[in-house]
Amino acid sequence: MDNIYLQLLGLKHTDHPMALASVAKTVGSTPQKPGSSAIFNRNGLLSGTVGGGILEGEVQQIAQDAILTKESGYYHFMLDGEISRGDGAICGGQAGILVDASPDDHRIVYESVKQSLTSGTPGILVTRVAGINSNKVQIQRYWFTAAEDPDISGLNDPILVSEIQQLLIAGLPGGYKELNSKHPGENHDLLFLLEAIFPLARLVIAGAGHIGKALSHIGKLLGFEITVVDDRPEYANSANLPDADHIINEDIGKAMEELQKTPNTFIVILTRGHKDDARALKACIGSDIAYIGMIGSKRKVARMQKDFMEHGWATPGEWNQIHAPVGLDIQSESVQEIAVSIAAQLVRVKNCKKPAYV
Repeated sequence: MDNIYLQLLGLKHTDHPMALASVAKTVGSTPQKPGSSAIFNRNGLLSGTVGGGILEGEVQQIAQDAILTKESGYYHFMLDGEISRGDGAICGGQAGILVDASPDDHRIVYESVKQSLTSGTPGILVTRVAGINSNKVQIQRYWFTAAEDPDISGLNDPILVSEIQQLLIAGLPGGYKELNSKHPGENHDLLFLLEAIFPLARLVIAGAGHIGKALSHIGKLLGFEITVVDDRPEYANSANLPDADHIINEDIGKAMEELQKTPNTFIVILTRGHKDDARALKACIGSDIAYIGMIGSKRKVARMQKDFMEHGWATPGEWNQIHAPVGLDIQSESVQEIAVSIAAQLVRVKNCKKPAYV
């Protein structure tokens, strides 16, 4: 799924005004982490979540009121309700929720985010919130990327400028961070929210058979950009693969050789035969990518490993980077279960590779 800000760009604001609610801060146990966001209109939730349940119900009411008043706010929630009373969330933590009553005011910034992500460039979205000690705030947003050598001096806050510079130099470790202004003369009623935003991880599926189709659906739900490669037009088409963002209908080996491979690319090989699997794997092994997985029995994988070693197509170290047989061992049997096992492994690898930003 696209980033929440890109989803805003695809929604009509004129006839159906919206509000954007974001989890800005949490303490203790909460249903969602900072950075989680939801879009509301006058009829209710459109996309995303700030935690569901009672908390989201309360935020929805605030957001709908904000649409009418055009007043943004920063709200504190204590999630310590009692089960017997049933009148509040019982996670036990605290959450600060920012409600932007006029997200369309920042449309130019979101367009910049989209342009950067489309070109594969990550960045930092900075949200400046003034008036946090009241329920009426002013919101400004800024987008910075290292590729553009940004001028951040205009933010006029030395701690914030230093923080952004360090993040850009460090290559944007992922995450979300809250900074209170310590600028001399400020009344500490100013808050900065820093959110590192990355292009969607790209999942390339070699093979559009039953498992490939199921994996493309689950992968899309998990937020991957989906590319499916197959040389059979009866399989490699949008009717059969409605969740695919890109469909490549040509020789699998050739297509995999020409495929752009980046550290944000995840490749799963699910072709219909040993020969196609080997050609797809040869085109990818040794590349600087996040993940390579290949389906097959242990016997098939062992045989292919022997062939690759004998022909010098891979080093032992390169072969050890391949997830084969692909997927987590969850005793899967059906097509859907196999796809789930592969998707679970993809998520584990993706999340383990992403640095924590604290």
